[in-house]
Amino acid sequence: MPILLLLLVVVIASFLGCLDPADPIPPDDPPPSPSPHRVYLPGVTGESPLAVPSPAPTVPPKTPTTEAPTPLPPPVPKPSYGVQLHIPPEWEMEPTIRWAEGLGVGWVKDQVQWHTVEHGPDRFDWENTDRVVEGLHQAGFNILLGVTRAPDWTRAAELEGGPPADYAEFARFMEQLAGRYRGRVQAYELWNEPNLAREWRGDTLDPARFVALVAEGAGGVRRGDPDAVVISGGPAVTGIDDGVTAIDDRVFLRGMLEAGVVEHVDAIGAHPYGYANPPDESVQDDAHTATSHHEHPSFFFLDTLEDYRHLLREYGSEGLDIWVTEFGWPSPEGIGEMDMAGWEYGNQVSEAQQADYIVRAFEMGDERPWVGPMFLWNLNLATIWGPDNTFSAYSLLRPDGSYRPAYIALRLAEPGAD
Repeated sequence: MPILLLLLVVVIASFLGCLDPADPIPPDDPPPSPSPHRVYLPGVTGESPLAVPSPAPTVPPKTPTTEAPTPLPPPVPKPSYGVQLHIPPEWEMEPTIRWAEGLGVGWVKDQVQWHTVEHGPDRFDWENTDRVVEGLHQAGFNILLGVTRAPDWTRAAELEGGPPADYAEFARFMEQLAGRYRGRVQAYELWNEPNLAREWRGDTLDPARFVALVAEGAGGVRRGDPDAVVISGGPAVTGIDDGVTAIDDRVFLRGMLEAGVVEHVDAIGAHPYGYANPPDESVQDDAHTATSHHEHPSFFFLDTLEDYRHLLREYGSEGLDIWVTEFGWPSPEGIGEMDMAGWEYGNQVSEAQQADYIVRAFEMGDERPWVGPMFLWNLNLATIWGPDNTFSAYSLLRPDGSYRPAYIALRLAEPGAD
């Protein structure tokens, strides 16, 4: 992004941050607080998501004024760019969809936690997934659904995050899911970060076992909707390779390729989080911007993309695209007082840097024809969790629903040639 444009973005963002969030700039008022719910949140440390009441956004009293708010320029269309949003049950949907529309992106990702949909054999509760899919479809988005977390009744042990004991259960569910949303959902990411124990409880961390699950899930999708794109769940980038907490993502992807994952999917999922490192920086550079998390290639957006591409070429699968199904940079600035314990690197990323890194990362995807759609994580978790949860540092919105510089930078970003 040109320096002049970035400065403009920061100035606009600073101005908007001072405005009353109830002023009539799109999106309108923040949604009301929902009842307690579960939201999937990625990361390495911490326990599984818990049912925690969402704090209501605090909206200060509006000061009467005769001046109209400064309008934002219209969003620049970006058909291959995407963002992940979160619409829990009983959460008002329209403001979130307007926020997504305001970015100009062509894709939206939502995550389906299987255990919240099927409460027993063929005992389904589709209500929230139906309304989210229909709302996004009517708004004209291409939709990616990530599917994870099997119900306890399908599992050998009641532990968070793992696959079913019988992988054929995943095939059955994916066939029903894809068939239900045939023609409205364009792509499915099968599972999430399967190299993490937290996402694979009750089973052995093993890329070959994950490929067996993918094979079943992909078969289900093909039967339910032959036109849908099937993507393997992106490994987590942790720098850990102890085989207990996690398997290194490069080691895990190599194991996936050796187990024949390319026979079952249309694209490889990747989660190239950059920690506090700029997107075009590499572990091999002589100097680093960040003071931590710069000693391993998994901490670098660029290295993850290039290493995955190298592995695909090594196994003769360079024709397979890499879909960046999650990425982003945290910045607690402007969110409120946050506990960044375990996530201290986020304190090294200002809101202006967050905006710059995100736009540059999308540009880097445009520059690589083998990178498919990219999905920024995330749009709106700060409006759900507020400053009480570290994951809000990744949000494009502040807790009151006002825009962060990254939101405006992405709204105005010009995509490269597809």
